[in-house]
Amino acid sequence: MYDIEPYYSWRNLYIASEDEHSPFFGREYSEFEFTHAVYDHLIHPQWDEIGSSTLFMKLLYVNYKLGFCIIELIGEWNDTLNNDIMYLKRNVVELLLEEGINKFILIGENVLNFHAMDNDYYEEWFDEVEEGWITAINFREHVIREFNNANLDYYIAFGGKFDHFAWRVIDPEQLYGVIEAMMIRRLNP
Repeated sequence: MYDIEPYYSWRNLYIASEDEHSPFFGREYSEFEFTHAVYDHLIHPQWDEIGSSTLFMKLLYVNYKLGFCIIELIGEWNDTLNNDIMYLKRNVVELLLEEGINKFILIGENVLNFHAMDNDYYEEWFDEVEEGWITAINFREHVIREFNNANLDYYIAFGGKFDHFAWRVIDPEQLYGVIEAMMIRRLNP
């Protein structure tokens, strides 16, 4: 896992550590010193810790004018043992909500497992986005099954067209436009 880097081709458009409104403003990164691990697997030092010992992320892009962000995740999303949704919600999402972000695109290709507990934080997050939405794209099939088993489909849009999304071949605002159109069709059938 140490060689899986967060997506870096949008760094010319946005860098979270240089954005004074970002939860990661001012963070410094090493290319050589590995400080974080998921269990006994080191992860690349460019990933950001959020308080969880198993779930890490990278804030790839934020557009305050349009009110959206793109978050790439890595590790094990474990609400049962670590209450990872609490860390994500309290340490990242709430700070972005305060800055006017109400549309969240979560990229989950590197999320290895999901273990649910209860839906309180998901419900709270969903309620707080008001006119916005939360989407999960490219999560693994077994993770999607666990999302379904936990009834997260009420709070997060995932599955179907969200499962195999070629997001790396477009810029972040194009990705947002495609997801926004999908969400409009989903919310207004």
